[in-house]
Amino acid sequence: MKIVVVGSSNTDMIIKAPRIPKPGETIIGGTFQTAAGGKGANQAVAAARAGGQVTFVARVGDDMFGEQAVRGFIADKIDVKHVIKDVNAPSGVAEIFVAENGENSIAVASGANANLSPADIENAKSAITHADILVMQLESPLDTVMAAAKLAFDNDVHVILNPAPAQQLPNELLKYVALLTPNESEAELLTGIAVTDESSAEKAAVKLKERGVDTVIITMGSAGVYILSDSFVGKQSGFRVEPVDTTAAGDVFNGALAVGLADNMKLQDAASFAQAAAALSVTKLGAQPSAPTKQQIIDFMAG
Repeated sequence: MKIVVVGSSNTDMIIKAPRIPKPGETIIGGTFQTAAGGKGANQAVAAARAGGQVTFVARVGDDMFGEQAVRGFIADKIDVKHVIKDVNAPSGVAEIFVAENGENSIAVASGANANLSPADIENAKSAITHADILVMQLESPLDTVMAAAKLAFDNDVHVILNPAPAQQLPNELLKYVALLTPNESEAELLTGIAVTDESSAEKAAVKLKERGVDTVIITMGSAGVYILSDSFVGKQSGFRVEPVDTTAAGDVFNGALAVGLADNMKLQDAASFAQAAAALSVTKLGAQPSAPTKQQIIDFMAG
């Protein structure tokens, strides 16, 4: 089954330090590396490695970072026909601090990602309308996300929206969303309910469903996920691992979730498959370098 991902592509510049520096503070020590990133690209790569047939709709700059990104997508067997080379803006970049405990702090310069437009969605109409699942996040302009969601909805394509980075969203967009996947802080911003446990997750999920979303999965890190759907309601435990870098864990979850659903898994089984992929991803440094293969996910789940 076909998966289309609409979203961002960045080059991540990663500094691993003992801890994340405070405002005005300089920390000496640590290591530096660059890695392919961007929430959209991370999800596309995660889905492709997990076994999905993936088309990516995005913009990159006409520069070294853009060329490297496209080469990486091709290596992962992603259809790049709709990855546009933007001659008017540089490729997106992200500066990432990663602490020894695996937590991270990120600042993004969007570059060409900010130019992804509804016209680009129209140009990718055939790919989107012939897909089974459309996956999106919020590192692209909201009117572009809206255009893609409506196009997919009108053509009976299942829309998965990961509402990150967190921002307020109109009900008009949410009514097109089959599956919303916020983390705790994103769910709180969208509902005003602080998600700290299963009870508060349930209240937030109910509120999101009332706004028009069919199914809600609130990701809660190592604590697991809370699922509210017509077929399953309740908390699902996660997998315990020793974290190295939590960057892109949510993106890997969403990419693998799309593959699980495309493979006709039950929702809770697809969520477990996605949680396993995300758990594996936090054991490695970097965004796309950490996305596991389908066989690695299966082996991990088999214990």
